[in-house]
Amino acid sequence: MKIVTWNVTGLRRPKKRRSIKNFVVRERKIEVLLLQETKRSSIDDLFIKSLWPGEDVGFLEVGAEGSAGGLLCLWNPEVFELRECCSNKSFILMAGIINRTFEYVILNVYAPNDVIGRRLLRESLSKLKLAFTSPWCIDGDFNEIRFMSERKGYTRRDRGMMDFNDFIDLMELHDLPMVGRSFRKEKSEAD
Repeated sequence: MKIVTWNVTGLRRPKKRRSIKNFVVRERKIEVLLLQETKRSSIDDLFIKSLWPGEDVGFLEVGAEGSAGGLLCLWNPEVFELRECCSNKSFILMAGIINRTFEYVILNVYAPNDVIGRRLLRESLSKLKLAFTSPWCIDGDFNEIRFMSERKGYTRRDRGMMDFNDFIDLMELHDLPMVGRSFRKEKSEAD
């Protein structure tokens, strides 16, 4: 199963949505697309068609609060069959079956920017792991780093970094390397 996760920092521009649909999903034959920071309060079927090729698509969303946050999960229902889900403003958890044989949990995360919010999110996810015992795939943006090299100009370890690494160990996760740019280029125009 091919999964792409992307902090899109907004989906207002049609050009960006066409790019996701044609170059990310269609050309790479992506079966699950997890987007963070959509900055959309609600999403309808027409909007989904602007992101996903073909008619057959499943989706779940958590709307943004004002112009911040927002999560969107899209998937090919022939590959991933959703059985159960739960969500809040920081995550969407989808429990289902891959290729009609393998039970799996997919989690799309966009963590709060504040330290306490991130800690509460990690605690919630740790509790959910007890209820959803199938293998997990967690994707998204935890708004935290594991190593100092992941942030430009960062020269000291802090408590958040240590807590995040402890969470990864506790959840028995494997941190896969990022593909693409390590640091986002700042843009002057809104997405």
